[in-house]
Amino acid sequence: MGFMQGKRVLIVGLASNRSIAWGIAKAMHREGAELAFTFQNEKLESRVQEMATECESSIVLECDVSYDEHIDNVFKALGEHWDGLDCIVHSVAYAPRDALDGDYVNATTRDNFRVAHDISSYSFTALAKAGRAMMAGRNGSLMTLTYLGAERAIPNYNVMGVAKASLEANVRYMAMALGPEGTRVNAISAGPIRTLAASGINNFKAMLSKAADTAPLKRNVSIEEVGNVAAFMCSDLASGVTGEITYVDCGYNIAGLAAS
Repeated sequence: MGFMQGKRVLIVGLASNRSIAWGIAKAMHREGAELAFTFQNEKLESRVQEMATECESSIVLECDVSYDEHIDNVFKALGEHWDGLDCIVHSVAYAPRDALDGDYVNATTRDNFRVAHDISSYSFTALAKAGRAMMAGRNGSLMTLTYLGAERAIPNYNVMGVAKASLEANVRYMAMALGPEGTRVNAISAGPIRTLAASGINNFKAMLSKAADTAPLKRNVSIEEVGNVAAFMCSDLASGVTGEITYVDCGYNIAGLAAS
């Protein structure tokens, strides 16, 4: 029996089989969790349905997290299938492509700053608010995904790094707010992975190469490795862990200079 047997999990933001969310979904399914998924728009619907089928799930719901009514409708629909929810996985981040290239000050506008924070950070709180009633009394957990650019200046990551810093603060405040109800809130800071989202960052290949050269394990992390940690963090095995940012990056975050 898997260590997530009996857990019901909503995964928000799955977009492709190269995404971190897919690594998480596979790990959780392997460990016995029941899964539900959201898709952003019609373009992604059939793709997400196919991946849901691989995880033996028929619950696939539309959710553009920039609309509160979409978020509310997800939980109304989910309530028709499940009488409770144990975990929400938030794998959503966005900034306009032109904000992720070159000089941070020149590239950042009022609008792309607002959009990056709304989609990448506030949406996590919005999901927690809308799902709170379904999660009450179940000692569940919320999980989101961040990156080292939240605490260090990374070339071309720009406003997304600022939004991820907001997201990490969000984790701590949400953990304090939801802790009395038994709900835990954590984040995984994954190393760079070649995903659809990462393709929008200018010169991302160089970032991958640099990370592999510098990390103690001398390689980049995989979506499967991130998925395994996420499954553990959302299971009862991590029942005493909340408000934490857990690094899954082959040790890159601890390194100063690459070893010769």
